[in-house]
Amino acid sequence: MSFYTTLVSGVLFPVHEKLKKHSTVRVRRDMERSQWLSAAELEANQVSRLRGFLLDIEQHVPYYKKLFKTLDFKPQSVSSTQELQRLPLMGKPEIRANTEQMKADDSRGLARFNTGGSSGEPLIFFIGSQRVSHDVAAKWRATRWWDVDIGDPEIVVWGSPIELGAQDRVKQWRDKLFRTQLLPAFEMSETKLDQFVDTICRVKPAMLFGYPSALAHIAEHGHKRGIDLAGLGIRVAFVTSERLYDHQREKIEQVFGCPVANGYGGRDAGFIAHQCPSGSMHITAEDIIVEIIDADGNVLPPGQSGEIVVTHLATRDYPFVRYRTGDVGTLSTSGCACGRGLPVLHDIQGRSTDFLVGQDGTVMHGLALIYILRDLPGIASFKITQESLELTRVDIVRGEGFVTTNEQAIEDVFKQRLGQGVTVEFNYCDEIKPEKSGKFRYVISKVA
Repeated sequence: MSFYTTLVSGVLFPVHEKLKKHSTVRVRRDMERSQWLSAAELEANQVSRLRGFLLDIEQHVPYYKKLFKTLDFKPQSVSSTQELQRLPLMGKPEIRANTEQMKADDSRGLARFNTGGSSGEPLIFFIGSQRVSHDVAAKWRATRWWDVDIGDPEIVVWGSPIELGAQDRVKQWRDKLFRTQLLPAFEMSETKLDQFVDTICRVKPAMLFGYPSALAHIAEHGHKRGIDLAGLGIRVAFVTSERLYDHQREKIEQVFGCPVANGYGGRDAGFIAHQCPSGSMHITAEDIIVEIIDADGNVLPPGQSGEIVVTHLATRDYPFVRYRTGDVGTLSTSGCACGRGLPVLHDIQGRSTDFLVGQDGTVMHGLALIYILRDLPGIASFKITQESLELTRVDIVRGEGFVTTNEQAIEDVFKQRLGQGVTVEFNYCDEIKPEKSGKFRYVISKVA
């Protein structure tokens, strides 16, 4: 670790967090101790924190005070995380309908946030300083697994309007001080990609952080330009906020010459899990309780796939209790070779809208159709949108070697997977634009 990184992580950043009245430094230190506890010890700590959290929101959050009374739910008697199942699941509709009632009556300085609204309507919610401290601490701990600390040069490829709108002078100076540089992921034109590659070569970051689709785009562009990015000394590429596909991981690792570490979470649900160097996705068990549920809301055992539901224990100012993420995944039945007692998410298959539905009711992941488009020559980029059971649209950017007979090959596979009665509509364009958030999505189903 360089002298400057030591100065930032040990002095400047702690002062910065103290001035903001955040407990990030203490929380991270506690997490670095607790990660080595046994699974049983971590679970006991979870139960204790859960009980205190539920007592707190019963006293201070109008929505839960009323709910607990209606259900005759006694937080003080909670003795296991399984007792969460006595409470109803919470989704975006419930939060929208009770936005003000979800706020703690003693909360101060709540920050207004929203999700991107990929399902059609954004979710507006609020975050308090405790939640911020714990989420930053969770990410900080995870990057240190890869020998990257605050103060090491970092390039962030991001597209959130919240971050980009906050680029005032104070934040710009802070980012320079902490050696973090933001590259906006909204536009991926040839000119912008050239600028991104030039910036990465000049900065020589210890870590890249951003959407896997955006980092894969930059990697592909650098590869086409014949620019050596593998010798820059990048230690890790941390990706988050989207499903990480195998071809993206391979491209990023090949071009940048570094491992890819997956991070799973969201602005609404928090930092849920991070990948360690041994390859496991460790759940932030100090703050996050994960349940996997089936279509009827029943909790499934480890090893079975279903929707990921989270309870965030650092959200007392605006609680997220049994929150439905809309993502599909599986809890592992075993631990990790790294020795950490933190539970493991075995599989994160993506959002429910990444899954397609055949005319016979068969549900399949978008990968079932992605592969044909990736394997055909002359397709620079694409996007699949299942508009209905009868219509699927394919947007294609043609590249060198594209032939019109590709259409028939694509249509044959789509009909084989989705049903012979499906109409496949092709649309050729110069560019596949990202979502408003800056993310790229290969598959969107309006049926799933």
